[in-house]
Amino acid sequence: MKKVEKESLLKSFLLFFLSQTLLVSALFFLNYQKELQSLDETVFSKMRLCSFSLQCKEFQYDFVPKKEYELYKLYKNENELSAYFSIPNSTKNALKIYLPKEKYIQGTRTLQKELLWNFFIVVFVIAILSFFFALYALSPLRKALHVTEEFIKDILHDFNTPLSILRLNVSMLKSETGENTKIDRIENAVQNILNLQANLRAYLHSHVRQKEQFVLKEFLKERINLIESNYKDIRFYIEVPQVMLHVNKDSFTRIIDNLISNAAKYNKKEGKVFIRFSDDILSIEDTGKGIQNPKRVFERFYKEQERGIGIGLHIVKKLCEELDITVHVQSEVGKGTVFTLNLKNIIV
Repeated sequence: MKKVEKESLLKSFLLFFLSQTLLVSALFFLNYQKELQSLDETVFSKMRLCSFSLQCKEFQYDFVPKKEYELYKLYKNENELSAYFSIPNSTKNALKIYLPKEKYIQGTRTLQKELLWNFFIVVFVIAILSFFFALYALSPLRKALHVTEEFIKDILHDFNTPLSILRLNVSMLKSETGENTKIDRIENAVQNILNLQANLRAYLHSHVRQKEQFVLKEFLKERINLIESNYKDIRFYIEVPQVMLHVNKDSFTRIIDNLISNAAKYNKKEGKVFIRFSDDILSIEDTGKGIQNPKRVFERFYKEQERGIGIGLHIVKKLCEELDITVHVQSEVGKGTVFTLNLKNIIV
């Protein structure tokens, strides 16, 4: 299950579960109040029966002046529950029958335990129903995502043949005519399509969480060796210790390749790219043109240069989210750009 599917499942579950739990809590609270009222009525009924015989072990009794209290009414205070009853042939005194508060609290606690037990059973049932409801609500989204992915995979596969033919013919044309600006533009356009194809393929398969361990420094050297051949005038500097990572290597490769190639591609002539690691942070800094609006670089189709189509960094952001990596960018026009990756969650 993909991250977006898990998020949708969780939100649907919480929405249904919390709403139903709040409703049930309110009903149980009202029921508790009614049960307390019923308990008080039961205590008063027992007191009334006790007033006839005075043979009741759970109550105590006393005689008090009649004028101070209303007869046949239950009174509650911090120490006791009491009721007052008339005494035959007596006009001055009344019979007080009372129950110590400790005994009354014991009765309320028994009631609370019973209701809480019932409440937790109901909440457990609601949790199960909420989970299945969330799964049912998520099924159309999962089907739509699956259809979209299959469609994109088919398109990416169909790209291979025309791209191969295009690259072959461009190479033949270049060998016949020599260096030509128009042919270079065609080659750059083909390379952009290939990069887009690789990025899309990596993004589609990023949910396959097959992780492996590898040394960050050796990995970076390998990626730089592949990239620097296309940028002869750019100098690359690595200041990375022997750190071991545990992550999906294909997705991480797409992230690093995008960031390093961008650092080289949009650098100045004879520029530099510094790759450093400190306190779980991997930084990729260039001495290039800089970005006018760094806050928008991860938006889909946003670009400030004619080259590219503005989707590479958007996919970098999505892949970082999939791999639990935090990515930030700082840039100053004319001085350069720094991308930072927090690798804390993938370091062994």
